[in-house]
Amino acid sequence: MIWTPDSLPDLTGKVYLVTGGNSGIGYQTVLGLAKRNAKVYIGARSNDKGATAIESIRSVDACANVAFVKMDMMDLRSIVKAADEIKGKETFLHGLVNNAGIMATPYEESSDHYEAQFQTNYMSHWLLTYHLLPLLIKTAHQSPTSNVRIINVSSDGHLIFGPPSGIDFNDINQNNTGKGGPWSRYGSSKLANILHSKELNRRYGGTETGSLWTASLHPGTVDTKLATQATGSSFFQTIFPILRFLGAYSSVDTAAYTTLYAVASNEFTQKLSGEYLRPVAKLGKASKQANDAVLAKDLWEWTAAEMTKLNLIPP
Repeated sequence: MIWTPDSLPDLTGKVYLVTGGNSGIGYQTVLGLAKRNAKVYIGARSNDKGATAIESIRSVDACANVAFVKMDMMDLRSIVKAADEIKGKETFLHGLVNNAGIMATPYEESSDHYEAQFQTNYMSHWLLTYHLLPLLIKTAHQSPTSNVRIINVSSDGHLIFGPPSGIDFNDINQNNTGKGGPWSRYGSSKLANILHSKELNRRYGGTETGSLWTASLHPGTVDTKLATQATGSSFFQTIFPILRFLGAYSSVDTAAYTTLYAVASNEFTQKLSGEYLRPVAKLGKASKQANDAVLAKDLWEWTAAEMTKLNLIPP
């Protein structure tokens, strides 16, 4: 029997943040949580995108308790500002869904000099999580075990496109001759999402009071605007329309099921914390690199050092 959000508990009094919550899987995640009476913040790049999403959600559920927080994943300082806004407004935060992402886009660097996919998909989410950890831990200390969770939306793309050697910290943007490409950079960013969840679980997971549970997941092959962003491969530019015609995509609403399961279901247990999930609400198989505890620790330490150099976290 396929798990559905119908089995979610009443989430009255719970507060969540979903990045990229204005469209696609993120929007459906926000809607699913709001329908169960949670308060949900929509993280998005512009006021207009946030307002449009809120209007759309309230057209479905007039009582939906949804709000907007502005964050630009290509601007790390806006991420810190967004985290500070949440901490200034909320006493508790029961769940963070790191959902925003881009896929196989042309090469671009942020003003912080990180490749767009690696910053958008991973680094901004690491920084957001870091700054929200005190609020999440505080909430966990005042909540029953399993009530506070951090979910990273990854992809099976890490299996197909992730560099076999893992993450090269000396060439994080994959600029060296003979390396890189849009899909390799995408795979690397999605690998980083999983490693982030693994290290979060090592540092903060457990059964004791104050523990945070985390997971990464593949939402499925979903017909969203991500597919139209993809570049650099004639094969994929050809195959996406064929998959759409054959009905091989999951619908965007059901693609949010695994995220909703991980962030809010009572059926998500401590033994699943740190694991990689696949549709629908099943244990998935990640790559060898994604299960490398040393690589997960090294990635955390490298990221923290980078953020410290930018004065975005204290030394």
